Amino acid sequence: MEHDSTLYVGLDVHKDSITVAYAIGTGEVELLGKIGTTQADVERLCKRLQSKARCVSIVYEAGPCGYGLYRQLVQKEFQCMVCAPSLIPRKPGEHIKTDRRDAVKLVRSLRAGDLSAVYVPSVDDEAFRDLARAWVIAKDDLKRARQRVKAFLLSHGVRYTRSADWGPAHRRWLSAHSFDSAWQQFAFEELRRAIEDRLAQCDRLESALREAVVNWRFYPAVLGLQAMRGVQFTTAVGMLAELGDLSRFVHPRQLMAWLGVTPSEHSSGGKRRQGSITKSGNSYARKLLVEAAWSYRHPARVSPDIQRR
Repeated sequence: MEHDSTLYVGLDVHKDSITVAYAIGTGEVELLGKIGTTQADVERLCKRLQSKARCVSIVYEAGPCGYGLYRQLVQKEFQCMVCAPSLIPRKPGEHIKTDRRDAVKLVRSLRAGDLSAVYVPSVDDEAFRDLARAWVIAKDDLKRARQRVKAFLLSHGVRYTRSADWGPAHRRWLSAHSFDSAWQQFAFEELRRAIEDRLAQCDRLESALREAVVNWRFYPAVLGLQAMRGVQFTTAVGMLAELGDLSRFVHPRQLMAWLGVTPSEHSSGGKRRQGSITKSGNSYARKLLVEAAWSYRHPARVSPDIQRR
C-alpha cells in the first residue's frame, strides 16, 4: 500500500548539507537524516526515495544555492518545487528554528498545498540573467566610486562651480586638479582611477549584452519593449532577464502583483483600507518599470530615436 501513496519530501538545503524529512501519504512525518550536497549524495538519496513510493513530490526553499538541485531532481523524474521562503506559513508563537524543524515544516506545508512555487528559469535564461546582473553590479560600483570621489573632494573643501554631471568638462577638471600633499594626490588618483576602471567594465559588459541578446529567445520582446518611451536597451534587457517568460502570467494583474506595484490592503467587515504599494517580488525589475514610467509624465512625442526603434 505504501508504494501506491505519494511520498512528500522536504529538504532544508545549505551549502554543505541537506536535511531530509518525508511522509508517506497522510502518515506521520519522519526524519531521514542529513546528507551531503555532492551529486553522488543526491543520487543515493534519489534511490532511497524511489524505493519508498512511485510518486515522489519534493520541495525546498529558494536560496543562495540556486537551482542546480532542482534540475538534478527533475532529471530523475521527480516532482520538485522551489518554494518562496517569505510565503511559508509560520506560527506566531514559534520561536525555535532548526534544520530538522524546517524540513518537517516543509513536508507538512507541501502536503497541505500551502506553498507557493517560484519561477525557475531555463539554463540559458539564467546564464543571460547572470550577465545582465553583472552589468547592474558594475553600474552600482561606478555609482559608489563617483560618490567616494565627491566625498573626498568635499572633505578637503574642493568645489566644482558648474554641474558635476560627470560629463567631459567635469572629468577634465578632475584630471587636472591636484593636491599639495603627495599622499593626498596619490589617494585622489586611485579614487579617480577606480571610476575609469568601472566605466571600462560597464562598456565591456554592455557590449557583451548586445552581442548575446541576438541569440536569446526573448530578443523579439527586447525589440518590442524598446518601442515604448522610457525603455531603452539596458532597461528592456534588465526587465526581461528578471521577469523571464511573460506567458506564465495569465493576467496583467498577476504581473503587477509579482512586481509589487499593487496597493496593499487591510480590510475588515464593512471597512476597506488600502495603503502604499506592496513592494513584493523583484525590486530591480520594479525599479526599472517605475523609472521607465516617469517618461509618461510628459506629453507624448515620438522622437526620431523612438521612431527608429
